[in-house]
Amino acid sequence: MIVYYFRYLTVAISSPSVPNEKPLGLRSGVFHEAVLDKIQQLHGDFGVAAVRSGFLAKYCNENTRIGILRARHGPHRFVSTSLPFITKIGKLDVTLQTLHVGATLKHSFKFIQKYQRSYLDSMWHSLKTDEEKRKLELAVMDFTKTDVTLNLEKMT
Repeated sequence: MIVYYFRYLTVAISSPSVPNEKPLGLRSGVFHEAVLDKIQQLHGDFGVAAVRSGFLAKYCNENTRIGILRARHGPHRFVSTSLPFITKIGKLDVTLQTLHVGATLKHSFKFIQKYQRSYLDSMWHSLKTDEEKRKLELAVMDFTKTDVTLNLEKMT
């Protein structure tokens, strides 16, 4: 029986061409392919072969511009060294910054909760009505754009 250990890379995606108030319009599949293309360019066939098994874009929030990539332990280094060199995802000019590398998805989501709570606090002053604040909080704290069933109540 083969047991794989994974690493989850939490990534901040920023784009100078899209204002901070607007969503990026970025899909997980496009993000996934852009990372694999850059790994191919930097590390060749060996890098792609090492990473491909178990590699997945698990989460991508268009509003807060946060994504989570899953890679096997060991080959995750190919992923993490390739991220700073990605300048385009689809037609979008971007810069990527690795925020956190965790051993479990649960810890990555805990980190994102803290990170997004600080983002929410910084955006709070620009909103006028309680309805706008509620909508922003729902968008920022939305963890449903992932293929993992996660009970947030158990995380606290």
